[in-house]
Amino acid sequence: MDLYENVCSKIAQRSNSVLVSVGVSLLWLCSYRLAPEHPFPAQWEDCLTATLHFMKHAEDHGVDPSQIIIGGDSAGGNYATVVAQKLTEQPDLPKLCAQMLIYPYLQAMDFNLPSYQQNSAMPLLLRQNMLYYALQYINRDSSLLEDVAKGSHVPYEMRLKYGKWLDADNIPEKFKRRGYKRIPLAPFKRDIYDQLAIILQPSFSPLFAEDSVIQQLPETCIVSCEYDIFRDDSLLYKQLLEQHSVKVTWFHAEKGFHGVLNIFDFGFSDGLEIMDKTVEFLKGL
Repeated sequence: MDLYENVCSKIAQRSNSVLVSVGVSLLWLCSYRLAPEHPFPAQWEDCLTATLHFMKHAEDHGVDPSQIIIGGDSAGGNYATVVAQKLTEQPDLPKLCAQMLIYPYLQAMDFNLPSYQQNSAMPLLLRQNMLYYALQYINRDSSLLEDVAKGSHVPYEMRLKYGKWLDADNIPEKFKRRGYKRIPLAPFKRDIYDQLAIILQPSFSPLFAEDSVIQQLPETCIVSCEYDIFRDDSLLYKQLLEQHSVKVTWFHAEKGFHGVLNIFDFGFSDGLEIMDKTVEFLKGL
C-alpha cells in the first residue's frame, strides 16, 4: 500500500473525495493477500469483502451510498472489474456510481493481440514476465507458459463463443501500425486446459462475463497506454461495454507505459495526464 499512498492521496485531495483504505483500498484496490502464498481467488475475494463492508456502512463514514466509485490499475483494475461484476448479484445494495479502470488486465485467451506483440519487451511489464506471474497467481507450474502463450488452453467452443469479442479486427487500424501479424490460437490440448481452465472464468478474465452482467455495469472510465501489453484488453472491453449501452469515458496515453501512474510525480507527462483525467472524471460524476 505504501507504493500507492501518494497516488491515492493526490486523487482524494484533488477530487475532494473520501478514499477508504482498510488493508484493501476501497476506492483504489492496491493491497490484498498476495500470490503465491495466497493464490487465486483470494485477491478479488478480499477486495469484494472490503467493498461490501464499506457499502453497507458508508453512511457511518459520511459517504453517500449512491456515490461510491470503485477502481484500480493493472491487477487492481482486474479486481475492480471483477468486483463491479460481482456486485450485480447484490440487488439489496445501491448500484455503484462508476468504475475507474486504468490499464487493467481483462482476458487470458489471446496473448498475441497487437499490443502483446508490439510491447512484448516493453518495461515495466514484459509479456513473458506477465505470463509467469499469472501462473504463479493460480499456483501452476511455469512449464505451462509456452502452451498458454500459444493459446492451447482454450477449448474450440470458447473460441467460437468469444472470438467475436477478441478478434483483432475489433481493434482500430491505427493501433496496428507499429507491427502486427495475425497468429491463430494453437490447437487445443485437453491436458493443458484441465490445469488452466480457471483462467478462462470471468472472475479471472472479466471480459468473458455474460451479457446479462455487462449490461448492468455502471458508467465506466477506461485508461489505456500505447506501450502496454494490456492496451488491447482495454480497447476490447470498451467496445463490449458500449455494445451493451454502458457509458464509457476513454483516455489513451499516447506515450504511456504500464505503471506510469505510479511515477506521475517524477515528471512523466503521461502519468500526470492520467492523474488529471482521473480527477476530471471523478469530479464530473
